[in-house]
Amino acid sequence: MDWDIQQPSNKMVDLESELKKSMQALINLKFALDESSIVAITDSQGKITYVNEQFCLISKFSREELIGKDHQIINSGYHSREFFKEMWRTIGLGKVWKGEIRNKAKDGSYYWVDTTIVPFLNEKERPYQYLAIRYEISERKRVEEELQKMMTRIIDVQEEERKRLSRNLHDGIGQNLYSHLITINRLLSKLEHPLLKQMQDEATQLIEEIREISWELRPSVLDDLGLVPAIRSFLTRFSDHYTIDVYFDCVLNRRLDIGIELTIYRIIQESLTNIRKYAEVKEATVTIRETDDVIRVMIEDKGIGFDRKKHSSGVGLFSMDERVRSVGGELFIYTSPGKGTKIILEIPIA
Repeated sequence: MDWDIQQPSNKMVDLESELKKSMQALINLKFALDESSIVAITDSQGKITYVNEQFCLISKFSREELIGKDHQIINSGYHSREFFKEMWRTIGLGKVWKGEIRNKAKDGSYYWVDTTIVPFLNEKERPYQYLAIRYEISERKRVEEELQKMMTRIIDVQEEERKRLSRNLHDGIGQNLYSHLITINRLLSKLEHPLLKQMQDEATQLIEEIREISWELRPSVLDDLGLVPAIRSFLTRFSDHYTIDVYFDCVLNRRLDIGIELTIYRIIQESLTNIRKYAEVKEATVTIRETDDVIRVMIEDKGIGFDRKKHSSGVGLFSMDERVRSVGGELFIYTSPGKGTKIILEIPIA
């Protein structure tokens, strides 16, 4: 009996070859990813279904301890619930999420990872699992924290020096000039002379300039009476000098830590200085609100605005941002040409 043996077609051979190439490419890709990254896959409910060796090494948990658990097992407690709610909201909508997370290993040590979470979508465009790719950045975060501590220390030293100079100007040179003015006034009461009148005017002007410099350096009312009286006094002087009306709305009924008060004061001072120089307006608004866990400050004008991309590296904005970071706060700037500027400062409080 003759058997009809069919030989595989060229198309079948080509398809099998392409399939082998694709499989090898996937194997190579997985190898490269496992060697360089911390990888985990979770199902739609957040349960871990796969971790690579790098994940086990950094977390110090075995695969058996991780599979079937959620990422709460490595939660350090550093981030707020809102942080993770926003993350889940993003990936739940099928969007890629990126961020930096501090995790806790099995032995209690902490580590930072730069994380990208990619949702895998089904035919209904809904996520059925998530791929998380992480890179350890603990050393970078350590350096950033050291730099932040150094910057905070620099700001503290700067403020102490401002305070010392302000006191010296006000209590030293300022008081001496005031004594001379009293003497000149006594002489004028007994002797009319153009030179004495000139000396009186010059002494009065010098006293006012000393007061202005002392105030700019560090207003004594801020240390003596607190933030709100200091801001009210500053806004009065600001409006008188520059004919810009500043509407102040404040709900704050207690003293804050001096570092926080100084930060709020300096941000308002810097913001209004920028409004005076660049906004081309005659009105501005300053609002302070206190909630259970945050102080929120808003400085707003309806002026010409500016392009953030062109001014993002300015010294003023950098200084403001560093001040806010030194007290654990966040600074948000909303502006565009012709649309005015809104600066929002949020500082957490105990």
